Amino acid sequence: MELRQLRYFVAVAEQQHYGRAAKRVGIAQPALSRQIKKLEDELGLELFHRRPNGVKINPAGNSYLNDARRILQEVQDAVARAKRIATGQSGTLRIGYSQSLSWRGIVPDSLQLWRKRRPEVDLQLKPSPSTELIAAVLAGSLDTGFIYTMVPEAPELDRLEVDSVDLLLAVPAGHALTRRKKICLKDLIDVPLILAPRWSNQAYYDLLMAECVRGGLRSPRIVQEAANEPHMLSLVACGVGAAFVSSFSKWGHPVDAVLLRVSDLTLRMPFALTWRKDNRSPLLNHFVAHLKALAARTS
Repeated sequence: MELRQLRYFVAVAEQQHYGRAAKRVGIAQPALSRQIKKLEDELGLELFHRRPNGVKINPAGNSYLNDARRILQEVQDAVARAKRIATGQSGTLRIGYSQSLSWRGIVPDSLQLWRKRRPEVDLQLKPSPSTELIAAVLAGSLDTGFIYTMVPEAPELDRLEVDSVDLLLAVPAGHALTRRKKICLKDLIDVPLILAPRWSNQAYYDLLMAECVRGGLRSPRIVQEAANEPHMLSLVACGVGAAFVSSFSKWGHPVDAVLLRVSDLTLRMPFALTWRKDNRSPLLNHFVAHLKALAARTS
């Protein structure tokens, strides 16, 4: 049985006449008659009562007509769904992000606007450290990710530079540094610090240490390691120590943590949208174009 036979059958059933049905489906009347007979032979039953001036659908044919219409509609819907996915109108897009980037600015703005413009798209979001996001994009478990780019990147990856953020110092509420009008790096010599482990982002760690040395903080007093900013901020709020965090933490830190600016800390953290060069997803292409346009308007 072929789909065209179902279309021919529906046409004859609705027209109740071979000649009119043949014109509707665009084939010769004898060919249409043969196809209907072939369909009946395959089913092992008659679908129509033949009359001199036309045909009339019988009870079995009427029951089959409902199912034939449903099948043809499902096929049509399946084709439409496939076309929407092929053109990037629907489907699934998996996006990762460094959590602090989602608290304010272009990252949450781009995701919220995308949801409004593409309501049929299943947008799956995953917060993770940048090094984990890069591994996930390389492995194909994520389509793309917003990452801090002070990490080694593989040649298989492409990226769109988005922006950069300053570093601030998070200290526990009531800390002596909160009473100072100005803070320099050398003022942190005896302050216990919470830092990300070097293995989590070697380039960032080395640049931060070089910045500390330049500012007179030659041997930072590191008392705890934490791989991501939310963990750092929770430790700061518990009084474990102070931590260098992104300026986006202003919109996502615990009430028991206070953010301070260090006057001679000039290191900035750039971030970008990163994806595999061989990822041909139409949805991904649309999202990259969407972010590029939004970044241009924002800047």
